[in-house]
Amino acid sequence: MGADTESGAGAGAGIGNDTAATTASDGRADDGGEGVDSALWRMRTTVRDAPGSLAALCAALAERRVDILSLQTHPLAEGTVDEFLLRAPGELTATELVEVVSAAGGADTWTERADAHDLVDAPTRVLALAARTAQDAAELPLALRQLLGRCTIRSLPAAAGGRPGGEVPPEGSLEDTVLRLRAPEGGVITVERPYLPFTPAEFARARALVELDARLGPRLPRGRDVLTLAEGSDITVRRADTRDVPAAKAMHERCSARTLGMRYHGPVGDADRYLNHLLSPRFGRTLAAQTASGRIVGLGHLLWDGDETEVALLVEDAWQHRGIGGELLGRLVAMAAETDCASVYAVTQASNTGMVAAMRGLGLPLDYQIEEGTLVITARLDSASRAAARLPQGQRIGRD
Repeated sequence: MGADTESGAGAGAGIGNDTAATTASDGRADDGGEGVDSALWRMRTTVRDAPGSLAALCAALAERRVDILSLQTHPLAEGTVDEFLLRAPGELTATELVEVVSAAGGADTWTERADAHDLVDAPTRVLALAARTAQDAAELPLALRQLLGRCTIRSLPAAAGGRPGGEVPPEGSLEDTVLRLRAPEGGVITVERPYLPFTPAEFARARALVELDARLGPRLPRGRDVLTLAEGSDITVRRADTRDVPAAKAMHERCSARTLGMRYHGPVGDADRYLNHLLSPRFGRTLAAQTASGRIVGLGHLLWDGDETEVALLVEDAWQHRGIGGELLGRLVAMAAETDCASVYAVTQASNTGMVAAMRGLGLPLDYQIEEGTLVITARLDSASRAAARLPQGQRIGRD
């Protein structure tokens, strides 16, 4: 279970020499007009730091009826990296776009299709990311990936936070396609984007977001839902973090060896040692189900794991088969969908009928795979699947 995240969010969104809604039209009807096909592109290219270099590039784009919707500049020691959001004729391919830019003096050009979400101006996007991070410590990895685009983020604990050749300096380090930043709670956050080197401006933005997180300290949204079980008992579902480790350990002690074995797929004597990791907002999100007296009787985890996202459940024996697991799972999957995850998967055993039933109860397309006696169930989260899914409404829970 890792802390990696990856997303197709817009690369390089942030504040810095941003020119919004700049148009490079040649006066003809632009290709975003009514009845004319067009496509949005993100493009990044390097131009010489000389008067007229950018103007020549803009003129070349205008000749191909390409509109510049926004422009950011990233000064480097040699040259300038210019980042564009473009609206181009629908028939213009990525290869043709790169050829136009190269002929106008651009080098190391990168392109990627964009969508309507990229039309939000950079300062607004960064402020929204800062606001999300301020409300919830678990948002930091997600905010970083939306700030920097498709990337892999890993959180290494303090004991493993060093890197070959020495520790990461307090201000962090930038090495081409890898950022390393000191995590607020100790350890190191690494961000890798092999397809596109980071610029110093992006490094500064990422560092500012991490520093904001560090200044605010541990925090979670205060919202909670009181839900009625089928037999009439009430439980509360809320977010949890490492401050709930003692209560989570107490729940482990009340669970049978079979229940713990189903959850952890191995020896259960040291299951508690996973809790600091599982409850850390750096590695995902946790939901707790607790009774009116405050006793935690169920935990659900959403764990960032590379290109995919894992879900995991543990419900105390005396509270099983009351719908708690299904309620936690549905809410976790809804959270995953909100962060644009393509899928979620659960690792369990075929004999764990409660987990299998809970996954089926989502109403999502499922794939099943047996790996060395372990059952891996993957739920797809495309738009059509989410629209048809039976996610919880937060009112009343049925049986698992």
